[in-house]
Amino acid sequence: MSLLTGDQPQPCRLPETGTHITGLGCYSVGSVDCRESTKEDYLDSMEPVVFGVVELPRRSRGRLLLHGMVMFGREFCYAVEAAFVTPVLLSVGLPQSLYSLVWLISPILGFLLQPIIGSASDYCRSPWGRRRPYILALGIMMLVGLTLFLNGDAVISALVQDRSLKRIWAIVIVMFGVVLFDFAADFIDGPVKAYLFDVCSYTDKERGLHYHALLTGLGGAFGYLVGAMDWGHSSLGRLLGSEYQVIYFFSAMTWMVFLIVHLFSIPETPLTKDISLDVLTPNALLLLSTHSSSGGYGSLHGSMSQESEAELRPRSFSALGEANSVTSSAKQPNKEQKRMTLKSCLLAMINMPSHYRCLCVSHLLGWTAFLCNMLFFTDFMGQIVYKGNPYADHNSTAYERYERGVEIGCWGLCINAVSSALYSYVQRLLLPYIGLKGLYFVGYFVFGLGTSLIGLFPNIITTLILCSVFGVMSSTLYTIPFNLISEYHREEEVQRKMGKGNPAGQDRGTGVDCAALTCMVQLAQIIVGAGLGALVNMAGSVIVVVLSASTMSLIGCLFIALFIRYVE
Repeated sequence: MSLLTGDQPQPCRLPETGTHITGLGCYSVGSVDCRESTKEDYLDSMEPVVFGVVELPRRSRGRLLLHGMVMFGREFCYAVEAAFVTPVLLSVGLPQSLYSLVWLISPILGFLLQPIIGSASDYCRSPWGRRRPYILALGIMMLVGLTLFLNGDAVISALVQDRSLKRIWAIVIVMFGVVLFDFAADFIDGPVKAYLFDVCSYTDKERGLHYHALLTGLGGAFGYLVGAMDWGHSSLGRLLGSEYQVIYFFSAMTWMVFLIVHLFSIPETPLTKDISLDVLTPNALLLLSTHSSSGGYGSLHGSMSQESEAELRPRSFSALGEANSVTSSAKQPNKEQKRMTLKSCLLAMINMPSHYRCLCVSHLLGWTAFLCNMLFFTDFMGQIVYKGNPYADHNSTAYERYERGVEIGCWGLCINAVSSALYSYVQRLLLPYIGLKGLYFVGYFVFGLGTSLIGLFPNIITTLILCSVFGVMSSTLYTIPFNLISEYHREEEVQRKMGKGNPAGQDRGTGVDCAALTCMVQLAQIIVGAGLGALVNMAGSVIVVVLSASTMSLIGCLFIALFIRYVE
């Protein structure tokens, strides 16, 4: 069987006339048990029949791998940015006191706009689907930003002769490229996750997230591996012009190919043609409510077969496949969710249940710790471990030591990416024993302990060995919070089916919840960008970046232990 087969939906088998479906089997209409059944029993018994028509098909491993390829490409480009953005900015003349400020612009925009994009994608009526138009637009923005970031200095050097003017324009172009790339790369994560949730069942979503984590780790590994090579003295480097042009060539090709593969991996049903979760029509509901007293299942069977296709309406958004609640549809069969405005979207985030807010706070702490370390790790290796100087003349020994430290830092980040891919499978082995909350705690604790040891013992061997703990944190941040979101939604659906749902929380789509988590990444970048540069100036050494990462991660451990809701 091909990897791409197995996407066929399970057929909806309607019961034979004169029988009822129950949790234990079928029995005839004339039995005593049938006459004593309540309306709720019929609603529950009809769920497989009614919702068989909207049941999401099981996705094959090949489809899920193709869908996750975008994470490989994104992380490949992310690795190039993380490894080279600080060295590139410093090499074009940006003062060290300002180099962290480059991370402020895109996260501020992202923090303000991410929920709006998430909500807008919930209601996008493009014939190509809800998520893919946004993913394509953001993918093009990533490519443009990457082009400016890695080629801006060379282009300005060829066009501008005045040295001072060239320095200013090089800083502007490179910074704009970094901001554009970072903005789009952060934004694209929300629609990608929501796209996965839209087209997959609950089991496939869990598998898909693990494949995302695996391919994220592999993409980062290959990206850092490309950055660790000395392309400047190779034949390819001489052909394309410089080391940065070679890295750009590999990055751009990888991103374009895997973005296209992702966009055509799993078909996405447009919203205007989507199957309604409010599939029960008023007539069908009336038949259900009066059925126990009137009998005659055959009449309902005929009504269902004749009216099911004619009266299906475009559903209001719920990306989770398990949102097939008969109870909620029965209570409000004609209700459609309203499109969120900026005000209503922010209110939905502010008024979300407390366990969602706690999850966002822990995500913020984790990403703040992770970014403190990752964005400046190669600079830490060049200045602290190899004792180089990025401001020295480019033909000096101090600058060569700094470049060597950056290359070895890329190898360390490659170790991080490989360990991230491996740990994504270790997570599956540990999950039955310690649960999602336990995995969440372990990821933060291991990262906090490892970064503290790197700060205390900054030598080459220790640092490279402990780079493996970065991958534990990376895999944790990319999977566990989204798994918890999925579990929380699943619990809410169970509660709604039991008539205990919270009406205030029903206006939240999963796109908004995923966007809320992604907003924490932008907010973490704002915190790192605004504070880390000043902290480095106060301490007089970039060693403070790994110590700050350790501190934030250990604080996150305590928060997870005390406030994150346990899910069995």
